[in-house]
Amino acid sequence: MNREMTSSFLLMTFAICKLIIAVGLNVGPSELLRIGAIDVDGHFTVHPSALASVSSDFGMLRSPEEPLAVLHPSSAEDVARLVRTAYGSATAFPVSARGHGHSINGQAAAGRNGVVVEMNHGVTGTPEPLVRPDEMYVDVWGGELWVDVLKKTLEYGLAPKSWTDYLYLTVGGTLSNAGISGQAFHHGPQISNVLELDVVTGKGEVMRCSEEENTRLFHGVLGGLGQFGIITRARISLEPAPQRVRWIRVLYSSFKVFTEDQEYLISMHGQLKFDYVEGFVIVDEGLVNNWRSSFFSPRNPVKISSVSSNGSVLYCLEITKNYHDSDSETVDQEVDILMKKLNFIPTSVFTTDLQYVDFLDRVHKAELKLRSKNLWEVPHPWLNLFVPKSRISDFDKGVFKGILGNKTSGPILIYPMNKDKWDERSSAVTPDEEVFYLVALLRSALKDGEETQKLEYLKDQNRRILEFCEQAKINVKQYLPHHATQEEWEAHFGDKWDRFRRLKAEFDPRHILATGQRIFQNPSLSLFPPLSSSASW
Repeated sequence: MNREMTSSFLLMTFAICKLIIAVGLNVGPSELLRIGAIDVDGHFTVHPSALASVSSDFGMLRSPEEPLAVLHPSSAEDVARLVRTAYGSATAFPVSARGHGHSINGQAAAGRNGVVVEMNHGVTGTPEPLVRPDEMYVDVWGGELWVDVLKKTLEYGLAPKSWTDYLYLTVGGTLSNAGISGQAFHHGPQISNVLELDVVTGKGEVMRCSEEENTRLFHGVLGGLGQFGIITRARISLEPAPQRVRWIRVLYSSFKVFTEDQEYLISMHGQLKFDYVEGFVIVDEGLVNNWRSSFFSPRNPVKISSVSSNGSVLYCLEITKNYHDSDSETVDQEVDILMKKLNFIPTSVFTTDLQYVDFLDRVHKAELKLRSKNLWEVPHPWLNLFVPKSRISDFDKGVFKGILGNKTSGPILIYPMNKDKWDERSSAVTPDEEVFYLVALLRSALKDGEETQKLEYLKDQNRRILEFCEQAKINVKQYLPHHATQEEWEAHFGDKWDRFRRLKAEFDPRHILATGQRIFQNPSLSLFPPLSSSASW
């Protein structure tokens, strides 16, 4: 070790010692000093800016709490060395993997005495995606952004089958939840399109798992909220990528007709079907122009008088058909046939054509606009629910036409999915019906906005929505869940809880991983601030 490296190492160790003393940890210094002595190809940092950057997230609902250190790994073995050290220490200090920071309630936090593993590929310089066109899959680092996976696979004319609406999320992050978008009705969530994983368990073991190897860990990690292991590599199934997308939006004033058409579309099989089915709710008539301007030309305005009256709620069906340039005439015929089966308001049809990559990356363009107006880095009290088909009409009456009033501060998505496209062996939880809906209230809180846009108002509204569902006995399940007690987590997982608990005992017995989820208690978690009962999303 040369003089410069020795000096850097001593400075880092000294900084860690200062942090240990400052927070008063009841831990032997000789153990925690090993954090700075772990031999990794990547690097640790205790720089204030690095600690601050991993201490907040997209939700911005909690006061930042800085970890002890940040690891920028360059391999799975780097991650494993850290976890083995944590597992072998006297207090089993927390280790949390962080992707692109899009959690809402601090789920990627490690606490004041933990270490955050910064998985983002752009930071770590880890391996590039490896495409195998002959076998129709791509191997990717767990911290790779989906947008970069797309760019790489398109070089071979291929693409993953299932997506999220926003591509600037990491592979490991979405696979730890489920990963859903308008393709899920046909291809299932992203966790249904994984062939193999490399996982670092809570014991620091690097395990390869698939349908044939370490099967229980494989299914447990998918949708497992990071509780059993850190995903360092995923093998994703691919399909031939289309070149273009016909993107269509139509309006409904009747919720019953709207949901009947959505459910009809997701029941279709074979070649003659739409490739993407989503929808959203317009509870504020004044938002119709905003909705139009983000998608349509101002020369083709929505005739509000023809689709709404007296401030009633509107519903928008959003559908796409993928195609190649050589199939433009065929796609016109197919779309015409499919549209004739639907019962939307005839004057409300709007269509555009664009490149496949531009459609998939559409939300990023909206992000750039919001950033330019300083409206991106604000609190996001999101609430994402899976609602059983049998109760979606009750939800509409109680929430869309009731609790929300006629004001909203962000998109409200609603679309159905088929349960048979979800592997019940995964840890992801859905309602016990063959068809269920995602309802996503994707609101942004504004400090200087109207009362209905304030953070406390929106958090209270989330609480009222959950209370309504409980009182009406609508058996919703939270997607990207956040619960305050283990009893609530047990209710969330239902029949899967016993298996979930056993997997935790086997693969993370000292409760090192993903402590920010607050599912299992780590002794060091007394250093976390108390949970707020009103912080639901």
